[in-house]
Amino acid sequence: MRHKIGTALVALGVAGVSLMATGSASSHGYTDSPISRQKLCANGTVTNCGNIQWEPQSVEGLKGFPAAGPADGKICAGGNGPFAQLDDPRGGNWPATNVSAGQSYTFRWQFTARHRTSDFKYYITKNGWDRTKPLTRAALDPQPFLTIPYNQQPPATLSHTGTFPSGKTGKHLVLAVWTVADTANAFYACSDVQF
Repeated sequence: MRHKIGTALVALGVAGVSLMATGSASSHGYTDSPISRQKLCANGTVTNCGNIQWEPQSVEGLKGFPAAGPADGKICAGGNGPFAQLDDPRGGNWPATNVSAGQSYTFRWQFTARHRTSDFKYYITKNGWDRTKPLTRAALDPQPFLTIPYNQQPPATLSHTGTFPSGKTGKHLVLAVWTVADTANAFYACSDVQF
């Protein structure tokens, strides 16, 4: 009887480790240029961030944005309740990267696991959006200002260059979406920028 209980406990332990490994296998990328909210939390630049400070790579949600994906008001956290601090606009006072309208810019992703990728898309808020409210689709320009098709597995760090839209002034939010090819998910990163 002891042997059966011991065997059962070992089997449960292995199953638990396997389940945990499977769960964490889906959490693997963030932007650091322009610096994302999750990276600001991980760096300790912004405090009171909750769990995201230990998991900046974990902002994963359903893909298909903007037709699908995280609900309005939950976009920056990828729809993940434990990371809701990323959706809190903090009165519009998140630290922002200084950029210029029409500027060529190198966007950079860091990966802790490198899923085969469909593409990377970058959206930006409309002029006149309310930076004191959580991000919604209506606050974004309807089309991404940069799309990078990428039908392969990325390296640990990936950079690509694009151009910020002209005519932008003041503070804006860039939403970067990394669409994974071999799962139903994408990774989301919100970066505050100041034109």
